[in-house]
Amino acid sequence: MLTKKQLDLLEFIHTRVQRDGVPPSFDEMKDALDLRSKSGIHRLITALEERGFIRRLAHRARAIEIVKLPEPLQTKGFRPLVIDGDARNEASVAPANAIPVQVQATELPVMGRIAAGVPIEAISHASHTVAVPTQMVGRGPHYALEVRGDSMINAGINDGDIVVIREQRTADDGDIVVALVIDDNEATLKRFRRRGSTVALEAANPAYETRLFRDDQVKVQGRLVGLIRSY
Repeated sequence: MLTKKQLDLLEFIHTRVQRDGVPPSFDEMKDALDLRSKSGIHRLITALEERGFIRRLAHRARAIEIVKLPEPLQTKGFRPLVIDGDARNEASVAPANAIPVQVQATELPVMGRIAAGVPIEAISHASHTVAVPTQMVGRGPHYALEVRGDSMINAGINDGDIVVIREQRTADDGDIVVALVIDDNEATLKRFRRRGSTVALEAANPAYETRLFRDDQVKVQGRLVGLIRSY
């Protein structure tokens, strides 16, 4: 859920782009939200990024891509955009010729829930789909899973998150994978380690012990490539 200021900022950017075809400057955002300094805008932008509504683009100073709009704004139409500026200079503003860019989305099946803690039944059937940025997925089949449990919390994976998985049958040491424990018919999300003929499934929470299996007891079902979080 967004605060009123966060929602106001997202709506202001969206409205200006729909009207003018270009995003507002940081100074215009500050004035529109009646803030004393642009540092407040930076804090709001950071909060929006953490909540998955925008994404900062690497190697481009103060470039922000709007990924989605909350439900109250969706009826007003939505076109993804980029806000450019100079992060090295607090006094700088977005260039007047900043060009909106289209963000492609890919629909992935959500294959039920995955345990990041206590065991759950192995995943096999899609329950619904979720839209993810195309940049998050590469070649080959991908799917999504809803996380249940807190055993991977120190890896930034929380209960209720949606993880994006690239389907594959192999993993390197240290990869976070969907592993199927055959004897227990259990699917789990853990960090993968190989120790000779033994496979270790490591939690990212000291409250959970590392689990050891023979390598023929574990089948890798995919590797973590992305995460989606709702607030």
